[in-house]
Amino acid sequence: LFLSLLGCTYTMENFTHVSEFVLLGFQGGPRTQTMLFLIFFTLYVIAVVGNFGMIVIVRVDSCLHTPMYTFLQSLSLLDICYSSTIAPRTLMNCIKEDHTVSFGGCAAQFFFLSLFGTTEAFLLAAMAYDRFIAICNPLLYSVTMSHQVCVWLVLGSYLWGVLNAVTQTMMTFSLPFCGSNEINDFFCDILPLLPLSCSDTFINQLVLLGLCGSIIIGTFLIVLISYTYIISTILRMRTPQGRQKAVSTCASHLTGVCLFFGTVFFMYAQPSAIVSIEQSKVVSIFYTIVIPMLNPLIYSLRNKDVQQALRRSKKKFSL
Repeated sequence: LFLSLLGCTYTMENFTHVSEFVLLGFQGGPRTQTMLFLIFFTLYVIAVVGNFGMIVIVRVDSCLHTPMYTFLQSLSLLDICYSSTIAPRTLMNCIKEDHTVSFGGCAAQFFFLSLFGTTEAFLLAAMAYDRFIAICNPLLYSVTMSHQVCVWLVLGSYLWGVLNAVTQTMMTFSLPFCGSNEINDFFCDILPLLPLSCSDTFINQLVLLGLCGSIIIGTFLIVLISYTYIISTILRMRTPQGRQKAVSTCASHLTGVCLFFGTVFFMYAQPSAIVSIEQSKVVSIFYTIVIPMLNPLIYSLRNKDVQQALRRSKKKFSL
């Protein structure tokens, strides 16, 4: 019995010190991998260029130096970081036969994925609160949404992101891993990592459902309550011009909110997501690469202020 326990302890120690994982990614031959590379590369380039362009427009045009566009600028920077956490490694796996990633590299990717994803949820909630103050209490807007308040809201979003990322990373990568080290996904995420552990992951699943679920539901409730008051205020407006202006400033943000929270809720706020790896692999493409690409298009095509800023910038460069 003593030798058996000693053998188990030794084996568990070996399991704990896994040196690398293998990202299975998407199955298919060279032609399929080439096609996937071109698709991911195109989406990533559009995401980086579009979000970087949004940052430049907000910084250059003085008419956009308002709290609303300060948040939008932060969102664009966040989307660049978010997609850059996933896309480069995915592109490498499409053209390389070796899909291994070190234990530390996997933990780092997981940490930054959690950090930027959580931060974006809180930042979208802060943007909804900003629209609520602007439309429902316009006379107090300049006082309530001062530059200092905006900075604290952005920093607070990152703080919650760090807390969630540290908690999830420490709990996940302190688990002993045994058997296969193949991650059935194209990046290191908690859903395909948990089945690789040889210990009971019930607590991890409980924390995932509780912590991530409370973050997603909590931030979504802030958005929902804000837009309930916003819609109520818009319906009471007497002039169609006022209603149209209010709707135009909220439509792009509401579209981005629906895309983000819809996919993230599907991934992390339901127990069935723990076992539906193949399904979640397809959905994860959408919220890690597609949404960061769509955000600058949504906020530019559906926003008159940004469109006017683009025209002004075009006139400056044409001169």
